[in-house]
Amino acid sequence: MTNSKTQGANALDQAFRAFWARRWLSVAPESQVLAWQDWLMQLALSPGTQANLARLALTLRQECVRDSLPGVAGEAAPENNQKAATIYDHRFSDDAWDHYPFRVFRQSFLAQQQWWEAATNQVRGVNPHHRRLVSFAAKQWLDMWSPGNFFLTNPTVLAKTVEEGGANLVRGLQHFWDDFRAQLDGSPPAGTENFQVGKDVALTPGKVVLRNQLMELIQYQPTTDKVYAEPILIVPAWIMKYYILDLSAHNSLIKFLVDQGHTVFCISWKNPRAEDRDLGMDDYLTLGWQAALDAVNAIVPNQKVHATGYCLGGSLLSIAAAAMARENDNRLASITLLASLVDFSEPGELGLFIDEAQVTLLEAQMAKRGYLRADQMAGAFQMLRSYDLLWSRMVNEYLLGNRGSMFDLMAWNADATRMPAKMHSQYLRRLYLNNELSAGRYPVGGRPVSLADIRLPMFCVGTASDHVAPWKSVYKVHLLIPAEITFVLASGGHNAGIITPPDHPRRRYQMATRTLQSTQLSAEDWQASVPSQQGSWWPAWQAWLAKQSVAEQTPPAMGAAQKGYPLLADAPGQYVLERA
Repeated sequence: MTNSKTQGANALDQAFRAFWARRWLSVAPESQVLAWQDWLMQLALSPGTQANLARLALTLRQECVRDSLPGVAGEAAPENNQKAATIYDHRFSDDAWDHYPFRVFRQSFLAQQQWWEAATNQVRGVNPHHRRLVSFAAKQWLDMWSPGNFFLTNPTVLAKTVEEGGANLVRGLQHFWDDFRAQLDGSPPAGTENFQVGKDVALTPGKVVLRNQLMELIQYQPTTDKVYAEPILIVPAWIMKYYILDLSAHNSLIKFLVDQGHTVFCISWKNPRAEDRDLGMDDYLTLGWQAALDAVNAIVPNQKVHATGYCLGGSLLSIAAAAMARENDNRLASITLLASLVDFSEPGELGLFIDEAQVTLLEAQMAKRGYLRADQMAGAFQMLRSYDLLWSRMVNEYLLGNRGSMFDLMAWNADATRMPAKMHSQYLRRLYLNNELSAGRYPVGGRPVSLADIRLPMFCVGTASDHVAPWKSVYKVHLLIPAEITFVLASGGHNAGIITPPDHPRRRYQMATRTLQSTQLSAEDWQASVPSQQGSWWPAWQAWLAKQSVAEQTPPAMGAAQKGYPLLADAPGQYVLERA
């Protein structure tokens, strides 16, 4: 076949895949089909497991029947109910679920949940990725049909309707209409207008000192008479707006650092458009990290830099630090990784959406458009936590009529970003599918880099309920980088566990340092042996940074016009204002 014919065939395939992706909401159905086929075939070859599942189904059915018999007149179900004791589900925390017939609905649902959990995890021989897909799909289906999602089977909703004479349903209908209209218009959720960037959030004073086609670099105005000599350069993820680190005054990590006497720089990534389709991972290294580091070195000369990366920004920082170590570039004083992966072999639930079929489908879509839409990324995260982010919200807002108040982190979450096609494809293939970074195969400048070359002191934070960067995967940094590592396990999720101001009343963390002489512990042993502390980890990190720093000095000037870094604009700059 001639080259032109091959190209034509590839173009036709890509066009059809893009069409297919639109029809299936960007989720590859063939991955699901293959997973279920694998599971069914292995189940067919497992008569013993079939018998166990049949016995479990019979036992659960008998328990459901027994639980439905007492209390016909309305008295509560027995307190020692097995399902209530063994499976706690906060969807059914209201005492009204203990009464007939609602406890029957609850127990039936929990029995199905227990059976499917056993059925999808106890069949041997299933490909691990397929097993996770089947288990996830079963959970999504069950969550959709939970009795708590429907008017007639939710006692809390029925009681609320009687109490308010149906007013809750009227409010819920209005909320539904408002959301539907916003979805059609492409406008942000109600309440986000109260959190305008530069007016209500992202308020820490500073100046844009560098702007290129990929990012702006912000230098923040000092608030202390003396500052630590070494500046901090923050590399946020480009799958989110940087100002999650500079929300309101009370929970801004950047403001906290500035007020403690640190000179802080932060990258603000551009929200890419179709014309940016060819920006790749190398561009994020050169136009992003390297350009920012050069600017910091010019503005604060003769000082090493505390490099900090958040989420994907931390992965990029790890790649850059390994490349710098390879070239004997000693401009860094320390490295901090916040909820960042360097080993992608176990990426948690996010890995459910990353396989060859799924990536190929996304590549076809991005090739046509030039970028990954922001709502596609948001939809994937919503599916990971469908109950918390979808079904419970629908019940609260549309059935109970309670519209939750908007706050800064929610408003930031709605301010999504796009992904350039080339970068996103490389990111998924090199890091997730091939795990090149941890294997020492990730190329920078045409040669692979090795994390084992990094010797700088490190501070790493994992969050206990992280769906994006599971903390046990974050912990694997100990196995790959032979440096002194201070590791923190913080309560909370991927975002809330990082945005933990010192006055937060419900946060805890564990912290310990692995020296070069220490015996390496497994993640489980580490968690069991390290004591828990009340409060935020921010002060502990700041104390660690201070320990890695030298004497304080007069704050540096803002920018360095004579070196090519003039003051271009006030923070937060213009790139962060670009909508998806």
